[in-house]
Amino acid sequence: MSYDIIIKNGLYFDGSGAPGALRHIGIKAGRIDAVSLSPLIENGCPEVLDAAGRWVTPGFLEIHSHYDAEVIAAPALKESVRHGVTSVTIGSCSISMVLADAEDCSDLFTRVEAVPREYVLPILQQKKTWRDAAGYRAFYDQHPLGPNVSSFLGHSELRVAVLGLERATRKIKPTEAELQRMEQLLEEALDAGCIGLSVMTTKLDKMDGDRAWSSPLPSTFASWTEFSRLFAVLRRRGAVLQGAPDAVTKVNVFAFLYQAHGWFRKPLKCSMLTALDLKSQPLLHRFTRLSGWLANRVLRGHFRWQTLPAPFTLRLEGLNVNAFEEFGAGEILRNIKDPDELYAKVLEPEFRALFKKQVKAVLTKGLWHRDFSDCWVTECPDASLVGKNFKQLGAARGLDPVDAYFELACQYREALKWSTCYGNQRLPVMHKLLASPWTQPGFADSGAHLRSIAQYNFPLRFLKYVRDAELAGTPFMDMGRAVHRLSGELADFIGVEAGTIRVGDRADVVIVNPAGLTDELDEMHEAPMEVLGLERVVKRNDAAVDATLINGRIAYRRGAEFPAELGRQLGFGRFLAGQLPALHKP
Repeated sequence: MSYDIIIKNGLYFDGSGAPGALRHIGIKAGRIDAVSLSPLIENGCPEVLDAAGRWVTPGFLEIHSHYDAEVIAAPALKESVRHGVTSVTIGSCSISMVLADAEDCSDLFTRVEAVPREYVLPILQQKKTWRDAAGYRAFYDQHPLGPNVSSFLGHSELRVAVLGLERATRKIKPTEAELQRMEQLLEEALDAGCIGLSVMTTKLDKMDGDRAWSSPLPSTFASWTEFSRLFAVLRRRGAVLQGAPDAVTKVNVFAFLYQAHGWFRKPLKCSMLTALDLKSQPLLHRFTRLSGWLANRVLRGHFRWQTLPAPFTLRLEGLNVNAFEEFGAGEILRNIKDPDELYAKVLEPEFRALFKKQVKAVLTKGLWHRDFSDCWVTECPDASLVGKNFKQLGAARGLDPVDAYFELACQYREALKWSTCYGNQRLPVMHKLLASPWTQPGFADSGAHLRSIAQYNFPLRFLKYVRDAELAGTPFMDMGRAVHRLSGELADFIGVEAGTIRVGDRADVVIVNPAGLTDELDEMHEAPMEVLGLERVVKRNDAAVDATLINGRIAYRRGAEFPAELGRQLGFGRFLAGQLPALHKP
């Protein structure tokens, strides 16, 4: 027998959680055809990859991306593929592009995800020809995807499609007919292959465009009666709810826990944002792990917190800071469109006083710690500032750190590039979050926040945590389980065919060089986005992945990079439909 591709001599992990073992893999017609203890016959095989000293794993899943716009324009999604991600999920955080028109979808997406409207809207106006779930699925079935794609239906988009943008962004009670229409459209989306519904209850994310500028997302205006009606559909169908409690008060997490419970009924499968070790809330990680135990063990639910397996470091420019949405004075800045007006605002003494007062407030803290001694300059026309934090720069000028920041921002605007770490810096806590059965690796936000977040390589960072602990003699997880957490466990949870590479499985495979799992994984760089013509920040360490295969085809190879047909021809990724029972009425 001849194979299309042979991967030989690798330490093979099948994605089930089993430990690695030396195996030789034969791939034929896009599937794993053989997993052998002994070498395979190479005669007639056009591609033989020697994986000696490497790990051979299933392709990794990213269950929380915001590639919704990019995958339409540039479907290769090379920044994920180069890091071993072979399946991505879109439609997160209540924002999708299934039902509404192009302008509505753009205005839901662009400000929240920090991708310029002037780039996204024209693409949607040109490409988005569908207005229902069946058309959405048909588009992706004929789209030359790089990685596989699965999708949520976003609740904000669902509300806009049924209520219209104006009513969807107000605290109104939908009519019974409108609620029934939402239920019907959700059923149709699940029938078309969507894996579930994403909702949002934090009002920090805001609308773009002129019609509802700065309004919170439509999902945040829904009542729990509306949520419960839709959640009942998900529960009956075995679909996934992706949710986000209020980022400031956090009180409504208990409402989500109640919705998830499985006492005397089928549990609701919930994937929630987010379990992080935040500097602003150093005890939060304990609450998320405890609530996960409560939801699953006591309430008999099927509940997981998404966690980011990497330091949560952002790169920012001038006054362009999403975290300013978390408090009133910062929100004032975020609502100013004109750059000259924006930078003039921080020169007003009254405004500065209000900003400084609210920065020091404790009870309103969200994700950001608001400590300007933990905000340091990374690039600036004045090179002498690089590496210093705003507290140091203020002390040298006899200024408060906030005043120092504002003055430098006004002087250099977007040329002042600075970073801050929100959290995930404590190694023992990170190990506990990654090892918890109530968390799942996610929250990478790939395709969004192009100038600030660069977590495309998060699976490699997860493997680095595990390998470093093993090398230090303090293991907290075996490598078989680590691979399972990034592949088979996630695929099983969201209900798609992916995550394992056993005989008969689709050949989505990564060859990882463990020696390449170094601190370079955390270094930020800039790289162009295909087609869109934008620059984004990325983290790259190309020594860590030798090759990525999607559907039995080499989609990335270190040194050779990407084949010309990736993202241009069918045959690599495909739309991964949720494995749900067909539509039926209760």
